[in-house]
Amino acid sequence: FGFMSKKKIIIILATILTFLSVYFLSTKGYFRGASDLLTDMQNGVDEGGLIGNFEDGSEHPLSIEYLRKGSYPGSDIVIEETLSSGSNYKRYLASYQSEGLKIYGLLTIPDEETPEGGFPAIIFNHGYIPPGQYKTTERYVAYIDGFADSGYVVFKPDYRGHGESEGEPEGAYGSNAYTIDVLNAVSSIKKYPGVNAEKIGMWGHSMGGFITLRNMVISKDIKVGVIWAGVVGSYPEMISNWRRTNATPPPETTTARRRWRDELQVAYGSPEENPAFWNSISATNYLADISGPLSIHHGTLDSSVPLLFSTTLKELMDKAGKESEIFIYEGDDHNLSKNFTSAMRRSLEYFDKYLK
Repeated sequence: FGFMSKKKIIIILATILTFLSVYFLSTKGYFRGASDLLTDMQNGVDEGGLIGNFEDGSEHPLSIEYLRKGSYPGSDIVIEETLSSGSNYKRYLASYQSEGLKIYGLLTIPDEETPEGGFPAIIFNHGYIPPGQYKTTERYVAYIDGFADSGYVVFKPDYRGHGESEGEPEGAYGSNAYTIDVLNAVSSIKKYPGVNAEKIGMWGHSMGGFITLRNMVISKDIKVGVIWAGVVGSYPEMISNWRRTNATPPPETTTARRRWRDELQVAYGSPEENPAFWNSISATNYLADISGPLSIHHGTLDSSVPLLFSTTLKELMDKAGKESEIFIYEGDDHNLSKNFTSAMRRSLEYFDKYLK
């Protein structure tokens, strides 16, 4: 550099540093949103340009508007294995397609004559279970038994990366993967012989409640929803109230599962700095378009998900002029174990009211 002026050297170095900075940020995914969202670009949506609008997030993969533009055809449901029967229903390990992945699930069919028009069906969205421990036929047995015994086809999808399902377990909050798996499950169950495609309900617990609410503001196919102890706060509420609550944070918010909080704020700013983006990805901002009435259940001693999420959702449903109900169970936990019978009875009555 002996023959070059100091000014030219500075300009050259500055140019090199700028190039390296842009390259580094691009490869880390900061110009494309959170890095764990980069594979969520299928279902007929154009991948061109930046992933996400830095101003309002309207084209971000997590945004409700983005998801509404997608195509979720599902597939024919394939019976993979016949399982032991229940008291009044048959059980099967079944599979369907979601974004080119083979997704498994537990399918239960009432062991009775198919009613005129077909059976009503419930898509059953389970809460967080460590993917490595998840087994299709374990957990939620009493819940599914109650619905199936009452004349409902029940389909409990194993989200990607769970059980035998293909793909990676990407989590529900920083990725739209599980939401898409359930949207495809809805399309698949509508095609199943003996199911009334116009009578599809959805039940969700905890993380499954989050997925249920998102599905109900994306798809018009879900006629009624029931949510127990749901993660149904807005994204700003999930960042602030979930962190500050005295409750023990649920397992999915630890280590890698909390990464979405930091990555989204790095890319888009905090909720205070960029409310438009955070509103665009929060289902609670789209309740005017919710596909059906909602029954909300929560215990006052829930140590995993704040009761505030459910009470706020009820207030927002009322404000939007949408039909809903809420049951608060004094002294009960995340699974409503002390009031299981009454909560199940109320849930069945709600499904019966709108699906039968």
